[in-house]
Parts: sequence; structure tokens; C-alpha cells
Amino acid sequence: MDHAGGRAGAVGTIGSAGSLGLRVGQAVFSSASLLFMSVGVEFFSYTAFCFLVTIMGLVIPWSCTLAMIDVYSIFMGCPLRVPGVMFIVVVGDCVLSLVSFAAACSSAAVIDLLLQFHGSHCSPRLCGRYQLSAMMAFLSWFLTAASALFNFWFLASR
Repeated sequence: MDHAGGRAGAVGTIGSAGSLGLRVGQAVFSSASLLFMSVGVEFFSYTAFCFLVTIMGLVIPWSCTLAMIDVYSIFMGCPLRVPGVMFIVVVGDCVLSLVSFAAACSSAAVIDLLLQFHGSHCSPRLCGRYQLSAMMAFLSWFLTAASALFNFWFLASR
């Protein structure tokens, strides 16, 4: 038995304190990634960076919405365990996890390529911000993937 939802296997699933922590982390890391990438206007020149900005812009409202559901469930003491809603959350998390991983990987690859040109295409300060953005995107992806796995595991066990 866990303390979050009263049932075994509920740690990290929607409506629990673990899920709230994952969602807040996703929103923070996605926002940081978006901020580091968007500070310079030069990111428009690279498709991978535009893709990263778009995906992080999708992860933020998704995570914030589910964080609000988690807060409501925690305060009301009734975890959201409706199979249809759980399925939507699992599918949404899986899709966002895959595309955020792809965006983070493609951005990291472009940054590596830019750095191999010894700064002729990217100043060290700008490339440093891009690297921080990619790192934050990877951290956001990790939390989104963890959330998808926790919710899928719980849904499959029902």
C-alpha cells in the first residue's frame, strides 16, 4: 500500500503527490529550456531549435494542466483513477515523451555540429545557452517518460 492513493502501485500516477512532483519538474525544465533557447533570436535559423521550442511549448501547458488535476485530487483526497482519463494521460505522456526526446536529441546534435565549426557559426555564449536548453529538454523528457511509465504500469495493472 502506498500513502498517495491507498492502493499498491499508485506512486507517481495521476492524482498523487509523486505525479505532482513529476509535473512540476516537467513544467520547470520545459520552461527553462524554452527560455534558454528563446533568449537569442538566432534559433530561428535552425529547424531543430524551432522543433525544440514548439515541443517545449506543448509540454508546458500539458504538465501544468495535469499538475492542477493532481493538486485537486490531493486536496480532495480522491485520486483520479478513471480508466478513460488514465488512457488519455498515458497516450499524451507517451507522445510528448517521444517528441521531446527527438527534439532534445536533434538540438544536441545541431549544437555539437555548430561547436565543431569552432564558433564560426555560433558564439560560445550563444552555444552555451543552446546547450543549457538541450540539457533542460532532456531533463523534461526524463520526467515525462517516468510519468508515462508510472501511469501505464498502473493502467495495465487494473
